[in-house]
Amino acid sequence: MTRPRFPFLLLTALAAACGGAPETGTETADAGATPARTATTGAGPELRAQAAALFEVVPRTPPALEDNELTPERVELGTFLYFEPRLSQSWLISCNTCHNVGLGGVDLMETSIGHGWQKGPRNAPTVLNAVFNIAQFWDGRAEDLEAQAKGPVQAAVEMASNPDRTVHTLRSIPEYREMFAAAFPGEAEPVTFDNMAKAIEAFEATLVTPGSPFDRWLGGEDAALTAEQEKGLETFMGKGCTGCHAGVNFGGQGYFPFGVVQKPDAEILPPGDRGRYNVTRTESDSYVFKAPSLRNIALTPPYFHSGKVWHLEDAVTTMSSAQLGAVLTQEEVTDITAFLHALTGEQPEVEYPILPPQTPETPLPDVSVDTPAAAH
Repeated sequence: MTRPRFPFLLLTALAAACGGAPETGTETADAGATPARTATTGAGPELRAQAAALFEVVPRTPPALEDNELTPERVELGTFLYFEPRLSQSWLISCNTCHNVGLGGVDLMETSIGHGWQKGPRNAPTVLNAVFNIAQFWDGRAEDLEAQAKGPVQAAVEMASNPDRTVHTLRSIPEYREMFAAAFPGEAEPVTFDNMAKAIEAFEATLVTPGSPFDRWLGGEDAALTAEQEKGLETFMGKGCTGCHAGVNFGGQGYFPFGVVQKPDAEILPPGDRGRYNVTRTESDSYVFKAPSLRNIALTPPYFHSGKVWHLEDAVTTMSSAQLGAVLTQEEVTDITAFLHALTGEQPEVEYPILPPQTPETPLPDVSVDTPAAAH
């Protein structure tokens, strides 16, 4: 079959290749324009040394995955499957629906809309740089991107399908059988639900965003940050935000209660969603969530797992009181907000694939909603 050109840069790369009280929720940046640049403060060396001890730059090539080789064939298959709406029962919803790679890896909704216009229970986290997270989903119930890829397909409130229907759909399309055989050579039956998830994981692992102003500054480019952003970084570290938001992803590496010092109001922290408790059934995990990555946060409103806060400055203010017990001045909030804009990296360029046609054997779409909406 004739397939669209896979992104050249990605193929080339593949071939070459905590202080302070904890905080949680998606404290992030407003989707407005990047703050205007001004002269830097000259405080670079000492501040840079402090930052280098806490953060890492986003690499330009994806990390190696456990038990999943990032071959060009596997990544290409994963690209197709990521955009494939026929993995859903309705033929309307793909991975990209809720994790749109053209919108910072999210859908810009409070909570995602799934099968039969059902409203999901939580805000969709970004897929960008998700490969660096310790686990996936707000409650960390998926150990990696492969496990995560299986969840939405089967969730009644999302794609509302199941493994048997998914495999039947993929095997009914000759081009997909060819692509699976190329991506998983030597397997007697390569078209499986597990291999579908592996391919999607391989593609998602490539969705990294290097070259942010902060990363360039950390690498020695003094002018990459404005004076306001440098002040924001200093405040971010000094106030204890790094207790939860450090490392390469500025978060995503641990679980923390939301409301350490002061619980947010019930709209931001819905009492019915107990977070990680739903996974562990341990009381101490009530209202505990995985600290989100702050990478590209300016692109991904609304914020927090409830998706109830649309503006970065409001999110920063909420987090300072809820997690740190601090009252920030307006100048400090503005500076931190400016700094968070500097975490927006180079967005991945993904060529939308032309998907292969279905056959008479492909299960037809079904938009009926006859099962309870599972929390996902």
